[in-house]
Amino acid sequence: MTDNPTADRIRLSVDEARAHGEAAMRGAGFDAEDAWILTDHVLEAALCGYEYSGLPKLLNVVDDPIFRGSHSPVSVVRETGATALLDGGKTTGMIAAYRATQATIERASAQGLAIVCLANTWMTGRSAYYCEMIARAGLVAIHTVAAPPMVAPFGGAKPALGTNPIAFGFPTGGDPLVIDMGTSAFMGTDLQFRDRLGAAIPEGVALGPDGEPTTDAHQARLGALLPFGGPDGGYKGFGLALAMDAIGALAAGVRPTDAVSGYLFIAFKPDVFLPLADYEAEVARRIATIKAIPRQSGVSEIRIPGERGYATRQRLMRDGIEIERKIYDALGQLAKGNLNHGA
Repeated sequence: MTDNPTADRIRLSVDEARAHGEAAMRGAGFDAEDAWILTDHVLEAALCGYEYSGLPKLLNVVDDPIFRGSHSPVSVVRETGATALLDGGKTTGMIAAYRATQATIERASAQGLAIVCLANTWMTGRSAYYCEMIARAGLVAIHTVAAPPMVAPFGGAKPALGTNPIAFGFPTGGDPLVIDMGTSAFMGTDLQFRDRLGAAIPEGVALGPDGEPTTDAHQARLGALLPFGGPDGGYKGFGLALAMDAIGALAAGVRPTDAVSGYLFIAFKPDVFLPLADYEAEVARRIATIKAIPRQSGVSEIRIPGERGYATRQRLMRDGIEIERKIYDALGQLAKGNLNHGA
């Protein structure tokens, strides 16, 4: 660990960050395997440049009221050879979705295709993490999320939909092509991070509890985020969020009657259509073609989704990551078993 020029931030090596995160999760009551799963998820986010989804997210886990309730292991409710409906047992979402991803890979590898629904869980984290896992297994991945309400519908003043991301993963022979996009104008985890630090959010992404625009992160958490914009002012984001909500309803038989969350994982072998190596080469060729087209004035590079994250990961694996000292100290309190960590 090294101090930064500013007293409020410190730098950790990847090994130090992993050890600190795992110790915090074991102190919060998770066993060693689950502590590894949680820490690996948030550390991958940090290495890709998403600090708000990095180590601070471990604090979000223990601060959620659901964390203090009863939990049970992920279980299969209904299945065929290629499909499964899973009950998350109110297990933390980053663990439940990891298990669902493993089940998806196993079924798709054996059957050529898998469709897995998951519900009764919470806070699954970055969808890209799961799609990269599936794509690195040589499978094409689609992952959708219907999350708890945080986002107002187009024209609405109160939350009715989740941030509801959709993500894809494609094997390429090298780093997978992973596309992960939320349907809200601002990420819910980033909002919680800024509220924790007392930082403002951009204009035009949220409403306060009075239904009026706000840049105050805490007021936005009491109010609603907006769907992502564009010339339509958010109608496309609203439509995609509603589609994710409808897909999540496939798991309605598992989730509590007052809940709306549901998660879908689809994976299939490219070689049901053509050999995997040929498919990977074709995707790689398309990416190379796109990157080589003439660029607009002032544009130095056409960047493929996920490309910046891979480059950032490579750099930070060498240089380490920075976090707020406040976050580091709070995780240290968790490692001591103090759930009232002070952050």
